[in-house]
Amino acid sequence: MLIDTYGRVATDLRVSLTDRCNLRCTYCMPEEGLQWLAKPDLLTDDEIVRLIDIAVRTLGVEEVRFTGGEPLLRPGLVGIVERVAALDPRPQMSLTTNGIGLRRTATALKAAGLDRVNVSLDTLRPDVFKTLTRRDRHKDVLDGLEAAREAGLTPVKVNTVLMPGLNDDEAPDLLAWAMEHEYELRFIEQMPLDAQHGWKREGMVTAGDILASLRTRFDLSPEGADERGSAPAERWLVDGGPHRVGVIASVTRPFCAACDRTRLTADGQIRTCLFATEETDLRAALRSDAPDEEIARIWRQAMWGKKAGAGLDDPSFVQPDRPMSAIGG
Repeated sequence: MLIDTYGRVATDLRVSLTDRCNLRCTYCMPEEGLQWLAKPDLLTDDEIVRLIDIAVRTLGVEEVRFTGGEPLLRPGLVGIVERVAALDPRPQMSLTTNGIGLRRTATALKAAGLDRVNVSLDTLRPDVFKTLTRRDRHKDVLDGLEAAREAGLTPVKVNTVLMPGLNDDEAPDLLAWAMEHEYELRFIEQMPLDAQHGWKREGMVTAGDILASLRTRFDLSPEGADERGSAPAERWLVDGGPHRVGVIASVTRPFCAACDRTRLTADGQIRTCLFATEETDLRAALRSDAPDEEIARIWRQAMWGKKAGAGLDDPSFVQPDRPMSAIGG
């Protein structure tokens, strides 16, 4: 079991498969990209599967989410999913992606054992998409979403970040579109994970702003804490249901007290929080032939020291050194 001193138990493992991405979203990285990890620093497919096996067999992990960077850029992704699906116990598996490669991979991922996907899409307007991502790939994302739904990677969840002056007027249109296509839409407050460290609290679109905008067109009724559990999104029934919309208010309504996550970076570091400033090295243990029991002990010790919360609204908050592409969402 991965328990911390506040009694939280981590059953959800986020696994970053690569720090690379084929978009350059303005809230994540600079236009020229980043200094990518060297290939020898990345965990191998075998190392990733071994760590996930330790997590689900020994440490009580029940869900695995593959992230990046952009996880579809990982050459061995389908094989990793297939091997994790064969573990006993078998964890629930999902993937967070920008959707660009889903048209060609969705069927194979479903056949390998992937359960569902989260796809990032911030706008319905191709010109705004190009401005936000610095790439002209809007249609590819829409095609990927459709392919995921057709392959049965459901529920297909769409993650959206609203930015002032760019797409902050699109919330109602995005929700109407998501309901039409049977996607579950989740708005995410912009978080301070950009490599440029340009995030400013006063410049973000808040959960309150988002809900106010949605209510200009829809009736929203809260789903309730019992339904939410440890999920990061507060969810509302839209016009009485069955459609739902979620808001992940990491900044203005932090949910740290219910956090059940542990994170593995692409280079084999354990992070107890997306906003942690410290990491624990599992790669060194793997490559020094440490037994599974020792790796599990190191992992447990790391999680025992997990802090109470991120404190993003606290003036003393220190932004992590690594951008989101190197940590995994």
